[in-house]
Amino acid sequence: MLLLGIDIGTSSVKVSVVDAASQKALASAQYPDTESPIISLKLGWAEQDPEMWWEQAQQAIKMCHATGKYNPQDIAAVGIAYQMHGLVLVDKNQQVLRNSIIWCDSRAVEYGDKAFEAIGEERSLSHLLNSPGNFTAAKLAWVKQNEPELYEKIDKIMLPGDFIAMKLTGAITTSVSALSEGVFYDFKEECLSKDVMKFFGFDEQVIPDVKPLFSSHGELKADIAAQLQLKAGIPVAYKAGDQPNNALSLNVLNPGEVAATAGTSGVIYGVSDQLTYDPQSRVNTFAHVNYSQVRQRLGVLLCINGTGSLNRWAKNLFGSNIGYADMNNLAKQAPEGSSGLRILPFGNGAERMLNNKLVGVHFHHIDLNLHERSHIFRAVQEGIACAFRYGLDIMRSNDMNPTVIRAGKANLFLSDLFAETFVNVTGVPVELYNNDGSVGAALGAGIGAGVFASPAEAFKGMEKLQVIEPNPNSNIEEVYQEWKVLLDKQLIAETAIEEEVGK
Repeated sequence: MLLLGIDIGTSSVKVSVVDAASQKALASAQYPDTESPIISLKLGWAEQDPEMWWEQAQQAIKMCHATGKYNPQDIAAVGIAYQMHGLVLVDKNQQVLRNSIIWCDSRAVEYGDKAFEAIGEERSLSHLLNSPGNFTAAKLAWVKQNEPELYEKIDKIMLPGDFIAMKLTGAITTSVSALSEGVFYDFKEECLSKDVMKFFGFDEQVIPDVKPLFSSHGELKADIAAQLQLKAGIPVAYKAGDQPNNALSLNVLNPGEVAATAGTSGVIYGVSDQLTYDPQSRVNTFAHVNYSQVRQRLGVLLCINGTGSLNRWAKNLFGSNIGYADMNNLAKQAPEGSSGLRILPFGNGAERMLNNKLVGVHFHHIDLNLHERSHIFRAVQEGIACAFRYGLDIMRSNDMNPTVIRAGKANLFLSDLFAETFVNVTGVPVELYNNDGSVGAALGAGIGAGVFASPAEAFKGMEKLQVIEPNPNSNIEEVYQEWKVLLDKQLIAETAIEEEVGK
């Protein structure tokens, strides 16, 4: 029996076809081979066309089929992972009403802040486990205020993965995990948040039917099945945000277990059995894939918006003629600490861990007679690792104290230098696995379709590739302390600017 996994990323869509018996991918494909565009009409805005994701998903599925390594008719279920927090709007004919306002868009911060104040900080945090901040509910409030005629046409709101499931099946569903991701879920009342819906004036009819995360979210339509060479009627049996899915893919399901990823954004994601929250909502708590009202499993998420995106930016400007592997090798030629060069890596929207401030990327202490591109490449990776440390310290202050972190050997963790710097600056060993979000989504579909009795069974074949331990001879702690001073000064400056503009 075969399983199909679709991972809707910001940069591209990846698809894998997995053999359920061996839990191994028979074929994988990514489309496009260049990074997808992000539409930014104003500073801090970020949008993508949902139909672009659908086209990319179809192309990646067809590319997998073209390998000839399996019979597409043997695929029995579909799973979907997706970039979190995006807002997709459709009318009664399931037509997209506007571009999706995606996860790193910052326009709705003030709407979330007003809701936080009106609902009450203590009530918001204890019931929602978050400030409404810049999440999906606040994005919808922005549309309601600024595009009222379009808002009136809305039949259903969705997250990116819900949209792809709709295109495959015609059904529109959600889950508790997805509702919590949009800050629509009340954990104390265990239902759709009346506070959020009332404050923003949302009609409950725009919320899709709530289904268990591991269950059928619709069956493949005959016309789409024929178009994609698949069997009509197979279920979409799993949908989850990319970070809960990454944790599932690493078998991070129990309290105290922690996963990390460093793709377009950087994330540390830990599992808790407590309704925990950060008083400043700098790290966020959502229902994990295995959450239930009886057995609460929460995902505590630290997000840094610009990790791989900063690395890509540096490559485009300073290494357009080389590949990422060459770039990593050049970075190794610079000494630890990059000869004093420091980079603050915050140029991809408002950073939740910095209280939703738009800080931007900042280079410090550039010496035109000393620093070469090798120093820039290393300082980028060190700056990203320092941002992870800064966020991890926030998680530690909220009783999330990992003794080991699991990560897939992908994206920035393909760089030995980055992985070692991450371990040294956080002081936490990292286990690297042959992990992939689309494979995780496929195996999640196997759980939802009953092919596997439990997540533990689905991921029993996980391969540990490497364990990286902290190096006691590293001097990266000194680098981090200097980096943190520079960040603190920048945050003070940003606050002063905001106060001056607000006068």
